[in-house]
Amino acid sequence: MTNEFVLEALSREFQDSILSSSEPYGMLTLVVKKTDLKKMVHFLRDSTLEINFLTDVTGIHYPEDPQNELGVIYHLHNMKENFRLRLKAFTKKEGAEFESLTDLYAGANWMERETYDFFGIKFTGHPDLRVILNMEDLGYHPMLKEYRLEDGTRSDKDDNMFGR
Repeated sequence: MTNEFVLEALSREFQDSILSSSEPYGMLTLVVKKTDLKKMVHFLRDSTLEINFLTDVTGIHYPEDPQNELGVIYHLHNMKENFRLRLKAFTKKEGAEFESLTDLYAGANWMERETYDFFGIKFTGHPDLRVILNMEDLGYHPMLKEYRLEDGTRSDKDDNMFGR
């Protein structure tokens, strides 16, 4: 199975869903419409492509792009052919929601919870969407690029000691 073969199969089935494609480090990477993401993953799993393993789900934050500020990245794998695929979908930060894949891949459960916990992205249809690693009363999502990297109120740090 090759990147070209999979891209052609997906392009035939989802003509207007693929927004862009690339092959960083040889891995087929597709940016797809948010509304068609779950249908595409379902097709990948149940078609002859047999992409039957969800390796990872994570989020990404681009604060400089308000239309596509938050995204979800899925890494999928065909274990027989050792073929890997990356899917990305983006949305606005306000009301950031994606359909849960827990009904397709049971392993998506904790990965989606982690993405919710760190990025604030909600997954509709998730059976138990709550924080998994942070404190429940934290009040913010630590992976969003909205906060300073260091505490500016600390007086025990001398930037000259750190080459700044």
